[in-house]
Amino acid sequence: MNLHSLDLNLLVALDALLKEASVSRAAMRIGLSQPAASHALQRLREVIGDPLLVRTGARMELTPRAQGLRGPLTQALDQVRSLFTPDEFDARRSERHFRLMMPDLAVELLMPPLMEKVTRQAPGVTIDVVPWRGPAIFTAEFARTIDLIISIGDAFKGFHRQRLYVDSDALAVRKGHPVGVRLKQRGAFLAARHVAVVIRGQNEDLIDHWLRGKGIERRIALVVPGYIEALHVAARTDLVAFVPRRLIAALARQLSLKTVTPPLDPGIDEQHMFYPTRAQFDPGSIWLRKLMLETGRGLDQRKG
Repeated sequence: MNLHSLDLNLLVALDALLKEASVSRAAMRIGLSQPAASHALQRLREVIGDPLLVRTGARMELTPRAQGLRGPLTQALDQVRSLFTPDEFDARRSERHFRLMMPDLAVELLMPPLMEKVTRQAPGVTIDVVPWRGPAIFTAEFARTIDLIISIGDAFKGFHRQRLYVDSDALAVRKGHPVGVRLKQRGAFLAARHVAVVIRGQNEDLIDHWLRGKGIERRIALVVPGYIEALHVAARTDLVAFVPRRLIAALARQLSLKTVTPPLDPGIDEQHMFYPTRAQFDPGSIWLRKLMLETGRGLDQRKG
């Protein structure tokens, strides 16, 4: 049949008629006048091609076709109602899978405390972290697979942004480094050999872009694709890594690293959480975003 010709309010009337087997009681059930309910029954008879209710003595009875419609109609109306009912997210029972994109430093700093919260609240939820890619190679097709992004101030089309935590850059060197704290001096800094971090989607280390604006060029001896690789190299050589201070602190004991304040103040870095506009009101996304914000802001409450 042509649905354009069907008033879906007739389904509500049909549901009442089938449950009450009475025009007057059906009218009261859905707040119609008895003439309006009688008119609805007549329309339904025409559309369905069956009398639906027939008089047997002093009462009305459902026809076999009407009896067969009761179950499917209840299911259909429940499905229609669900279209207009907000989704719920039961973290304890959920087996939802989330896909996050972030650089390695964010994985190191955020994922252990985040997963403690996830495991405690939603043991069936799983998270897949994929390598960070910049806006230039962040395709629309790829974006549809992502639930959250952690990044510095880059803009991602179709995503909202919230500040997560702040950091600043510092120098990481191994304990016993021959220059060590003298790297605070501009001359020692310029003479040192550095390991640069050029992550996917970028052409150079962001620190070098900033330094060039100050008229400074570092001596780059090695380029690696991630911050953690840079710290591992610095821990086993005399190369210097200019990386986020929080990451040095997180791995300092494990890798026997020291933090040295650079001769120029690089200011602060703001890490942001991005989430898809399409998921703004999704309960599952809201739950995960809340946990991520708590985790990021927990970093800001610690001493950097």
